[in-house]
Amino acid sequence: MTESVVEASALTVSRGGEVVLSDVSLRVAPGERLLVQGPSGAGKTTLFHVLGLLEPPDSGTLRIDGTDAAALSERARARLRRDAVGIVFQDFQLVPDLTARENAALPQEHAGARDEDWLDELFGALDIADRTDHYPASLSGGERQRVAVARALANRPAVVLADEPTGQLDPDSADRVLDLLLSLQAETDTALVVVSHDRRLAERFSDVRTLADGALETR
Repeated sequence: MTESVVEASALTVSRGGEVVLSDVSLRVAPGERLLVQGPSGAGKTTLFHVLGLLEPPDSGTLRIDGTDAAALSERARARLRRDAVGIVFQDFQLVPDLTARENAALPQEHAGARDEDWLDELFGALDIADRTDHYPASLSGGERQRVAVARALANRPAVVLADEPTGQLDPDSADRVLDLLLSLQAETDTALVVVSHDRRLAERFSDVRTLADGALETR
């Protein structure tokens, strides 16, 4: 059996006495694609933050690329996130005073090793090679999202997590960005976890789960 890149068991998160995630368990192996769907308020973004090591669960276990995240210090969790997890945020979260290439290179800068050839390859594959020196304000929504995808893949992570990756795009841009993301994911054998309320995405994923009232349907 292939070792899972993401292995979560009985994750629970509560806020203000209200359960946001309830006993959530899932596994994603290298090269696999998991889509987590559900309505607003279902807990999708909280699950995204927990899987992305952006916040710890109240209880449960989480292993990323074979490492027990719960046993790590905050600094070690940040290193694991930098090295093993690529994150595509819903609102892109590009740094406005950095160029597209500088934004994409941030994970490499934090790791202390630039790989210019890989950045060239990513920008070419994402069809934004002519936008490398442009700042986010001069890019379209689809171009900003492609830069965010390049940044997520910059350190060749074991898993890419994407929060509503098509949510702020028009349908044509959304389709193009998703096509490119899935193509790059397949080429690199990276695990992919997408959280979205967009029902159109389901046909592109072999594993689709529904999150409702903090609980993930099991299959």
